[in-house]
Amino acid sequence: MKRKSRTLLIPFFLIFPLVFFASCAQDGDGPLDVMPNGESVEGDGYFLGATLDSGRTIHLISDTLYITLSQIWSFSNCSLTSIDLDYTFEDSVLVFSPKVKIKVSTDDCPAPMFRPDSTFKRLTDGGISSNITKIVVKNDVDSLLDSIMLRRGKFARDTFRIFVDSAFDEMSSLPLRTKNSPSILRVLDSITPQKFLWRTLRTKCSMRVDMCDSVVADTIYPTNWNLNDTALVPIRYACASADSVYCLESKWEYDSTALGKVKERLDTVWHTSLYYIEKIPSCAMLNSINYTGFTLGGTVTFVRELFVPDESERSCGPSTKKDWVAFSFSKNSVVLASEDGAPVDSLYKIWKSADVARDTIYADSLSADSTESK
Repeated sequence: MKRKSRTLLIPFFLIFPLVFFASCAQDGDGPLDVMPNGESVEGDGYFLGATLDSGRTIHLISDTLYITLSQIWSFSNCSLTSIDLDYTFEDSVLVFSPKVKIKVSTDDCPAPMFRPDSTFKRLTDGGISSNITKIVVKNDVDSLLDSIMLRRGKFARDTFRIFVDSAFDEMSSLPLRTKNSPSILRVLDSITPQKFLWRTLRTKCSMRVDMCDSVVADTIYPTNWNLNDTALVPIRYACASADSVYCLESKWEYDSTALGKVKERLDTVWHTSLYYIEKIPSCAMLNSINYTGFTLGGTVTFVRELFVPDESERSCGPSTKKDWVAFSFSKNSVVLASEDGAPVDSLYKIWKSADVARDTIYADSLSADSTESK
């Protein structure tokens, strides 16, 4: 009787899963609707980042402008219908306010929180007023995301050489500059006194290789000093004749128990700055500069590109002064004028009053070319 009941239970457990899954499959089932009841919603998305770029350091009115929108929210990857590059004019500023247009419906595909990046190319020379000096891009909450200056003019590129006299290495002659313009200026900024401690260390030669008629003390001072240490200076002897060898280099023995008194060695650190300086057209600015290695007593080759504004240009700079530019070699950047102008004015006065290095020549331009704006 027990064996019969067991055979009846086995088919029941095999059939139960089939009945369970069959009950879940009904006609019309499928993905859930994106919008309830098939409704369609239209509106605006938004973007969190934007950049303006023309591929140049200085953006001319004839250059192509690229506007990149990043982190765009458009509900899903199928609901984005368009991106409108709306713009307005506010005084001397061209303001781009892109709008992200979306349309969400039941036909949309389910991929929420899609954030693509989009780049748009715009030509800015057509229909731009002469009053416009700046371009900005804002998002839907009126937040300024990026800006770029709009310039009118041309680029003048020259290659030339400047002779740098060896007198530039003499601290007592500073400030010193080369002739004419462009020129090189070296300025003594400050002097830092330093005090080093040292004491003698007795040495003995264990294997002499020559008998000299006379010997002289040959004190080996260190090439580098440390303010926190007391340098040990070994006192050796050498033949007075430079052609004779007194002792093998490896056979000097040092006696650390025989030290002299602590002495002081005074020294100074000279802090200097080196500048490239050029008189430039009014409101021009340095776009790029490249130069070969600096050698005192030799020539340095420069490849310099200036932005020269048109007569209609309203913007000025950024530069050191309205008609004068200084490039710092130590900072590898243009020296910009501050609000009070004190450092720049001081540098200008130093350049005007600095002595001109002797035997300085200015080599003529090797080549010159310019690219005018359209």
